[in-house]
Amino acid sequence: MMKELHSQGTKIEDIKAVLKRTPIHPRIIQAIKSAYALGCDLKIVSDANAFFIETILKHHGLREYFSEINTNPGFVDEEGRLRIFPHHDFTQSPHGCHHPCPPNMCKGTVIERIQASMSTEGKKTIIYLGDGVGDFCPSLKLGDGDYVMPRKNFPVWDLICENRRLIKAEVCEWSNGDEFEHVLLHLISRISIDRNNSGNSTAQLYSVDCKPQTMPGAAHEKPFFHALYVPH
Repeated sequence: MMKELHSQGTKIEDIKAVLKRTPIHPRIIQAIKSAYALGCDLKIVSDANAFFIETILKHHGLREYFSEINTNPGFVDEEGRLRIFPHHDFTQSPHGCHHPCPPNMCKGTVIERIQASMSTEGKKTIIYLGDGVGDFCPSLKLGDGDYVMPRKNFPVWDLICENRRLIKAEVCEWSNGDEFEHVLLHLISRISIDRNNSGNSTAQLYSVDCKPQTMPGAAHEKPFFHALYVPH
């Protein structure tokens, strides 16, 4: 697609201009800032690409809130063309996942890597947010005490409903920006209270996917970001 756009005379600045016009629902922006202020380490797991995500986050002043972006590599080459590559090189080394993950990225594998990196830091709680088919696999990687926040009436919600017995994490659905903020911040508060009562100050992990999409029922149909959050 990028090759076709460039062949039609589209410049990288044209692409940036379109990306910068991508709105994010105001409650999503506030939820990101609130989660960060509460000590969350925010991470992104997305099947978009690095150039799109970085451009949109920087435009909205949100880049500094995320410590890690896991997505398809994307960069501008010496000729000013946007080049996008798959997160997994499926032609040389397929990720081999049997769940409905696209060939270029298995988010479950990414979550497993994050979990492994957390294993030496004590118990952490994961909250995974998503809405697409590719968000089902990482939901299966979560354990007891974790949370998954599927977007209601979207593909991942349908898959979770059809396979509820396979999900060990607590399911907390949401439908719009207001619900997104309310559910996420409620869970952060709940986890913090439980942790304080237990006397355990170990960090928590909250996770999300990040790509701009339109939220049904949201004011002015504004897109939002899926994201990945971690208190520390």
